[in-house]
Amino acid sequence: MDTQSTTKTVGKAPEAKPANIKPATQVDTSGAPQQIVPDVDLDHPAVDNDPRAGTTDVMNRIDFNDPAKSGQEVVEDQLKARDGK
Repeated sequence: MDTQSTTKTVGKAPEAKPANIKPATQVDTSGAPQQIVPDVDLDHPAVDNDPRAGTTDVMNRIDFNDPAKSGQEVVEDQLKARDGK
């Protein structure tokens, strides 16, 4: 049985510097703080910089941010309110 030995070369890690990200001054409608991270490329294919593209205003009216209700309950309540029931 042949055995090979490998040697792992470990380089020195770059010096860690504090992040230069300014604190949020506004909050999104989703409730998330708006913080600009300078090295995020919003045009990168893996980043959805327009998550509501192709949606309608009706699709954007339903608010799922109620932790006490299931998604189905939220939709039912929204539809009842829309229909005046």
